[in-house]
Amino acid sequence: MAKSLFIAEKPSVAQEFAKALKVNTARRDGYLEGENAVITWCVGHLVTMSYPEVYDEKYKKWSLATLPFLPENYLYEVIPQVSKQFKIVSGLLNRADVENIYVCTDSGREGEYIYRLVEQQAGVDKKAKHRRRVWIDSQTEEEILRGIREAKDLEEYDHLSDAAYLRAKEDYLMGINFSRLLSLKYGNSISNYLNTKYTVISVGRVMTCVLGMIVRREREIRQFVKTPFYRVVNQLDLGGSRTEGEFRAVEGSVWYQSPKLYKENGFKEKKDAQGLIEKLSQTQPMTATVESIDRKKENKNPPLLYNLAELQNDCSRLFKISPDETLRIVQELYEKKLVTYPRTDARVLSTAVAKEITRNIRGLCGVPSVGGFAEEVLQQGAYKKLSASRYVNDKQITDHYAIVPTGQGLAALRSLPERAGKVYELISRRFLSIFYPPAVYRKINLVTKMDKEKFFSSFKVLEQEGYLKVAGVKRSREDSMDESLTTALAALKKGMVLPVEALEIREGETSPPKRYNSGSMILAMENAGQLIEDEELREHIKGSGIGTSATRAEILKKLVANKYIALNKKTQILTPTLLGEMIFDVVSVSVRSLLNPELTASWEKGLTLVAEGSVTPEEYMEKLNHFVRSRTEAVLNMNQQFALRSFFDEAAKYYQSTKSSRGSYAKKK
Repeated sequence: MAKSLFIAEKPSVAQEFAKALKVNTARRDGYLEGENAVITWCVGHLVTMSYPEVYDEKYKKWSLATLPFLPENYLYEVIPQVSKQFKIVSGLLNRADVENIYVCTDSGREGEYIYRLVEQQAGVDKKAKHRRRVWIDSQTEEEILRGIREAKDLEEYDHLSDAAYLRAKEDYLMGINFSRLLSLKYGNSISNYLNTKYTVISVGRVMTCVLGMIVRREREIRQFVKTPFYRVVNQLDLGGSRTEGEFRAVEGSVWYQSPKLYKENGFKEKKDAQGLIEKLSQTQPMTATVESIDRKKENKNPPLLYNLAELQNDCSRLFKISPDETLRIVQELYEKKLVTYPRTDARVLSTAVAKEITRNIRGLCGVPSVGGFAEEVLQQGAYKKLSASRYVNDKQITDHYAIVPTGQGLAALRSLPERAGKVYELISRRFLSIFYPPAVYRKINLVTKMDKEKFFSSFKVLEQEGYLKVAGVKRSREDSMDESLTTALAALKKGMVLPVEALEIREGETSPPKRYNSGSMILAMENAGQLIEDEELREHIKGSGIGTSATRAEILKKLVANKYIALNKKTQILTPTLLGEMIFDVVSVSVRSLLNPELTASWEKGLTLVAEGSVTPEEYMEKLNHFVRSRTEAVLNMNQQFALRSFFDEAAKYYQSTKSSRGSYAKKK
């Protein structure tokens, strides 16, 4: 009897498929088997790319003479630790009674790669088997059955498979060639400086670029020179209430475009600020005339839904959870059927999902922390207009839609660790927020005039909380205002004369750039090296970033493990180590383009174009081989050891001179 084989990525996922299919299965060694179905799993990667020495024994010893290493045909091998499971899966794939193969690995580039390697290594006769791809967004029974029912021929994912193979080859070639090249060329320079036995310089397409971003930011902070400036404010009497305005040298001012100003609202020298006060104080009692008062309402819409990067950023900011820990938690929530697929870049829903969204909302009625909001959403019926909102856009979805709660698997909530519970609530609140109206603010801009000089005051008051009540956003001081001040502002009209109680100088100074924390770094990676705080602006310029949603957290983790950067677990702040700065300098004088975020993002964009079928694998490999060959040859023909010594000395000034037992320097306090 012909059977269908289902191949999942993990044993737990295979169990969920077995439950959804409702087949009576007997447990075998490494698989489950029923009358019409066999279900097995890959336990992650079973096959990997072979080391260079497998191609030729001469590559076992690192030597500049054997670089660049650019094989024409790539070799692969079974990972020894999982060879038993590979044999099981390989045997099932080639069983005579298996006619249909359902590929159920994670729905993404990496999941595709995991299966394709197994199929390739197992030598599956593609003509003898009907291979289908199951693409799902959650592990709920309905979604699994839909994925099986709508499974497409595996060939339709060949472009995605091409991109997956190319990504692996790219990381492989850059890692092997540039790590060997720079270690052999400059490893001794680092070892001699740090007085260590040897130094392997680990280089990666994404990892080295991220290291560069962190080192550059640290050096910007060091080089930053604080500039003092002096602001002048007037203290206004509004008939029992007080407020203040800030001087700005706008057009018409005596100080307009004066070189003595740092900016239009600040003087470079305190004496000039004092001079302004003395001039305006000549007429007593001091008064200010209302030049204009502008009142308007401002709506703030609920933010878009979470993708992985946004979730990692918020978890870092709110809970001080590292990106890799956030990914681990949300993956656990996904496997417990509580949320949809986590490794997504999309922040919107698909049209199809929007039509069935009431299932998600109804499920949340049973969650204590958000159940009341879910019931309110159902009662008000706002979900009926979801398809026409900005939260649904099929064009903004590539592999998966945004991370949202499924409304299922609630029995698992009770046993969730505290952190996982917080992350689930965060996702649920963000999801329910989109069914609530905007928060409404009243903004008041007041301009007063003393002589020819204008003073500016602004106020922002929350009038209707809208979605904020479900989002759990903490209120800022600007959200509320003293009632008497509100009344006084409402009575103001143009031309009114107000008493000025005092003129004061407020001293300030410019601030250096902020260090990255683990969350802001993930956002900067998503936006090709740009740390953009404004959510809507991020969406407008969004393109292919550095790395992918699935790999960014792992990159940071690897940099920490290699001791190239340090992560403060309490604050999640990222800083370079001396070793990391030295490696930055080595790369900077040899293969500088590896530190370029735009170039690194362009490689990722290229992989996206391959996945779309716009660029052929041959075209991509030609450019990749040229890049590796040309950069390798350039480094082989240069010697920067002498120049590096001065760079190392400059960096070392900022670290303690006493070395630890591992030869690394600690950052100066």
